[in-house]
Amino acid sequence: MSFFPHLLLAVLEGAVAAATLALTALGLSLVFGVMRVVNVAHGEFYMLGAMVAWWLSQLVPAHPLLGFLLALIGAPLAVGAVAFATERLVLRRIGYDPEATIVATIGLMFLIQQLALSVFGADAKPVNAPFTYRIVFPWFGYSGYKLFVVAASAVLLLCVWWVMSRTRFGLIMRVTQFDRETATAFGIPVGRVYSAVFVAGAAIVAIAAVLLVPIQQAHYLMGLDPLLMSFIVVIIGGLGSLKGSVIAALAIGLLGGIVSVFFSPTFAAIIATLLVAFILVIRPQGFFGAPAR
Repeated sequence: MSFFPHLLLAVLEGAVAAATLALTALGLSLVFGVMRVVNVAHGEFYMLGAMVAWWLSQLVPAHPLLGFLLALIGAPLAVGAVAFATERLVLRRIGYDPEATIVATIGLMFLIQQLALSVFGADAKPVNAPFTYRIVFPWFGYSGYKLFVVAASAVLLLCVWWVMSRTRFGLIMRVTQFDRETATAFGIPVGRVYSAVFVAGAAIVAIAAVLLVPIQQAHYLMGLDPLLMSFIVVIIGGLGSLKGSVIAALAIGLLGGIVSVFFSPTFAAIIATLLVAFILVIRPQGFFGAPAR
């Protein structure tokens, strides 16, 4: 292939990476933006969503589409239930202290990882795509499912934006994010808001896992890369900035796709790491984050 077909393939692969990265980083940024805590177990929620998606898809062997739909509903509910228990039994008891939360979620990360290993085993779990339609370009054919992942991610991102900016619950979340004490004084149930936000962040990353697991097999160690890339995205975009996380995810995903096609995935990861170091030097709060007062 000549340069243009290679570039088109790189942009398509980058769009898929950007779409799923935006969802995974969005959940992490949402939790930090409202609750001001860092969930180190975020990647394990992703892994758990993928594992549950594989398990549910095995219950409906008749057609991959039915199993996929079951997983798309069941995995976010299951991961959301784990997140709800974590918020109520762990985070609330330690008062959402930032340092204690990091230690607690690190422990939760290893606990979920070992439970997944014990229950599901160490082998990678393949999940069939709900459909295998291919879009034929003049130079190559491309998976229609991957383009569906991009479209589905865009719809979910728009839904989150609508909830945050156009609904009463979104207003309550923004008030709680701005000033917890004032929100409490006005009768806003901050504890319930925190529970809803933590569950929503886990459910979003579980949906991302369900969308991606037909492309990348489920494995009990698969949560590390999404966690690291999510941290890179929220650092560049700005901790707590949903808009910054989405824009940074799009930029890093497209850049990573192009670099991976023309060079190597390792080189793409090196560039992302160097970019984080550069941003921390010139603008520690990220491009869209508010400077510390």
